[in-house]
Amino acid sequence: MEDGNWQAQAFALAALAPKHVLFLCVQNSARSQIAEGLARHLAAGNIRISSAGSKPAVVRPEAIEVLNEMGVDSGMLRAKGLDAVDMDSVEAVITLCADEICPFFPRPVTQVHWALPDPASVEGAGRLDAFRAVRDELMTRLRIVFGVGKE
Repeated sequence: MEDGNWQAQAFALAALAPKHVLFLCVQNSARSQIAEGLARHLAAGNIRISSAGSKPAVVRPEAIEVLNEMGVDSGMLRAKGLDAVDMDSVEAVITLCADEICPFFPRPVTQVHWALPDPASVEGAGRLDAFRAVRDELMTRLRIVFGVGKE
């Protein structure tokens, strides 16, 4: 599914009620890490949340900072590749690449694509605000996926 109607995608994922959701990006350093942190914060305890990248780098400090601003635990976040994920249990994949070529998930599963801009590509004083904008957009979408109203 493409990003054209993210709300319909979010409601479809909520109806699917996957037991293991994977956020997938290239470096697993910003968007997918923010998504993983938020999803762990919002999801019920019986839902497994993972993130990975095709070329994992290092978690961006701004990703940690914007999660901490919301009281979201970021202590478990680390950049990792697909080899660190139990791929047999993944029931839904959310890719978060915008201009990059998103990684391929090697087996058929429910997959949605939310093309969000890479906040790490923003230079200068607006960089942290770019991370906050991605965080806030992901929070809006993930509240629907996990059936959580505004706090």
